[in-house]
Amino acid sequence: MFSRLTRPQAIAVCALPVVALLATAVFAPLPFSVAQPGETANVLGDHKGTPVISISGAPVRDTRGQLRMTTIVATSPDTRVSLPDVVDGWFRTDEAVMPRDAIYPSGDTVKEIERHNEAQMKESQDAATEAALGYLGLDAKDVKVSLKLADVGGPSAGLLFSLGIVDKLDGDGTGGDLTGGRVIAGTGTIDADGTVGAVGGVALKTQAARRDGATVFLVPKAECADARAELPKGLRLIPVTDLKSTVSSLAALETGKGSVPSC
Repeated sequence: MFSRLTRPQAIAVCALPVVALLATAVFAPLPFSVAQPGETANVLGDHKGTPVISISGAPVRDTRGQLRMTTIVATSPDTRVSLPDVVDGWFRTDEAVMPRDAIYPSGDTVKEIERHNEAQMKESQDAATEAALGYLGLDAKDVKVSLKLADVGGPSAGLLFSLGIVDKLDGDGTGGDLTGGRVIAGTGTIDADGTVGAVGGVALKTQAARRDGATVFLVPKAECADARAELPKGLRLIPVTDLKSTVSSLAALETGKGSVPSC
């Protein structure tokens, strides 16, 4: 024998699965990471008590100004990111919601990811050194370069490493500094031939740069639109494609002679 449910009771019974599904959707982990502006480091100076760039085998210049590499910091690959976290990140300018696989290789453990990032950083440092010495016409057998940047992984500091080496050895080529005494920040991978590559997260990196005093930001040309999206006031974008043209742009910025590209 079956009893008949009242209308309110029937609605309540039917609503229970919907409520359960909504609760699951809200609190279930999602395949995203939430990123924020990270630290910056002046490659012309010290980082955590250690010189970022050390050079032997050639005279080294005293430099003015700063060349600051930029980073983003993201939730770790094993952090549970839920729907409220994603929605909150979408509506904030100081956070970005990104697919976890865009930041971390799919299926890797935290330790594997750390080793992967360290390997990428080492490859980036080697390429940056080769690009800088090649641009200056110097032999790597004669000039030894050591690059150290604690607790930072990945390849996105490559361009700034190369510029730092060039500034310490040759400046702008006429006795002046590449920076012109400014605080210049930027990002970009670099190949051994000096080609600059895109990196991602530039809208957050511009915020980190401005926070730490930069007035100029070097951005891979392909990422100009992303950099403009949340560009802080007082920060000038200079698009870059390779080491040689980047040095030329910085020299033109300082001397006022020649063109300085813009996004």
